[in-house]
Amino acid sequence: MVVGVLGAQLASHAIWTVQERASQRARLDELSREMAYSVASTVRFFRSLPYDYRHIVLDQLRDMGGTRFFVSVNDHRLPVTSGGKGAARALVIDNFHRVLAAELGANDAVVAFSRPETLRLLNNEVPLRDLPPRWGQHSLLTAPPSQPILVVQLPLEDRQWLYVASLLPVPEGLDGRHWLSADRLFVLLVVLLTVIGLSWLGIRSATRTLARLAGAARRLGDDLDAPPLGERGPREVAASAAAFNRMQRRIRHQLEERERLFSAISHDLKTPITRLRLRAEMLDDPTQRDRFCASLDELDRLVRGALDSVKGLDMHEEVADVDPRRLVDELADGLRLQGGEVTVEGEAAPLAVKPLAFKRCLANLMENAIFYGRRAEVSLADGEQALRLDIRDHGPGIPAHQRERVFAPFVRLEPSRSRHTGGSGLGLGIARHILQAHGGRLYLHNHPDGGLVVSLELPRPGLQPM
Repeated sequence: MVVGVLGAQLASHAIWTVQERASQRARLDELSREMAYSVASTVRFFRSLPYDYRHIVLDQLRDMGGTRFFVSVNDHRLPVTSGGKGAARALVIDNFHRVLAAELGANDAVVAFSRPETLRLLNNEVPLRDLPPRWGQHSLLTAPPSQPILVVQLPLEDRQWLYVASLLPVPEGLDGRHWLSADRLFVLLVVLLTVIGLSWLGIRSATRTLARLAGAARRLGDDLDAPPLGERGPREVAASAAAFNRMQRRIRHQLEERERLFSAISHDLKTPITRLRLRAEMLDDPTQRDRFCASLDELDRLVRGALDSVKGLDMHEEVADVDPRRLVDELADGLRLQGGEVTVEGEAAPLAVKPLAFKRCLANLMENAIFYGRRAEVSLADGEQALRLDIRDHGPGIPAHQRERVFAPFVRLEPSRSRHTGGSGLGLGIARHILQAHGGRLYLHNHPDGGLVVSLELPRPGLQPM
C-alpha cells in the first residue's frame, strides 16, 4: 500500500510538474518578448536624445529610484560573468536577439545573464553592492542574491555602448531547481503519512474482527460451549463470523448425536450380553462354558471401551488451575497401592486445564507405563511458555513404524500388548485427544537405555498469542 500510494503521488506530481513547467515557459516567452520591446523603445529613446542630454536624463532616472531598468552609457562593453545556463535562459536571450534585430536592426547586441554579486556597472565597472546610497531604491539593489539579472549591451555612435540591466518578472521560470524540491517533498510526505495513517486505522478496525475470529477458532478446540462470535464488522468479516457460528453449532450437534448413539448402542448391547452370559453359565460342558464366557468378557470390554472413548472425548467442564506435581503424586500413590513402582521428579507451577480430563489423560499414560513396563519414571520440566512432562517405562518400547498406529482405537501391539492381558487399546488415543483439546501435543520415542518415553507438552493459556 505504501508503494502504491507513493507511486500515485509521484506520478501525479510528475504530471503536474511537466504542466507547470510548460505554463511557466509560455509565460516566460511572452514576458521576455514584451520586455525586449521595452528595451528596444528605451534604446530608440536614448538614440534620439542629443549627446549632451543623455547623462542628464540618466542621472534623473537614477535619482528617482524604483525604475525597472538600470541604464547607463559606457565608453566600452562591460564584461559579464555568466549567471548560469539552461533552456529558459536560452529562450529569453533568443527572444531579445530576434526582437532587437527586427526593431532596431541591431545584430551585434550582447545579451547575457549575470548574478547580483558579479554584476558590474558604469565605465569604472563598479560592483552592484558599491553603488551610491542615493540609488538604494533601485530594483536591482533589492533583488535576492539568487535571482539572475538580464544585461543587454548595444553599440552607439562614437564608440559608446548603451548598457541596460533588468530583473525578469518571472524569476521562477529561470530557476533550475530539481522538480522534487524540499517543500514539495514535505507536502508529499505529509499526504503519504496521512493516507497511510487513515488506511492503517481502517485496516486495524477490519482485522480486529478477524483477530476475534482467530481467537474463537483456537477456543473452539478447548470448549465447544464457548459463546458465539459477534457477527459484526465489514460484510465479508460478518459473513465469516456467521459461518463460524454455524460450524460450531453443527459440530456440537454432531458430538451430542455421537454420544447419544454410543449410549444407546451400549445400553442395547448390555442386555443381550447379560442374557448370553446367563445361558453360558448353564452349559454342561465346562470347556464350552469357559470359551463362551471368555468371548462374552471380551465383547463386554469392547463395549465398555467404546463408552470410555466417548467419556474420554467429553470435554464439557470448566477450566481451573491444577497443580501438575500434586496430581501426578496422587496418581502415583494410587498405583503404588496396586503394586506399581513410580518415581516423580521436578516441580511445576499451576496450569489452567480441565481437571477431570487432564487427570484421565495422565492416569491412562501412567497406568500404561506400569502395566507394560513394570515401573514408571515421571519427570516435570516447567517453562515460561509450556509445561513438559515425560513418562518413561521399562518395557520393550514401540518400533518407529508402529508409533502412530497405537493411537488408533482398539489397536494394541502383539505379543506383549495383547487384548487378552486386559484393556481395550483406547488409552493413548484418548490421552492425545485430551492434550490436543488443550492446545498441547503428545509424542512417543524409545529411550536409549530401553523402554518407551511418552512426552507431553502443554502451553500455558495465559501466554498464548491471541
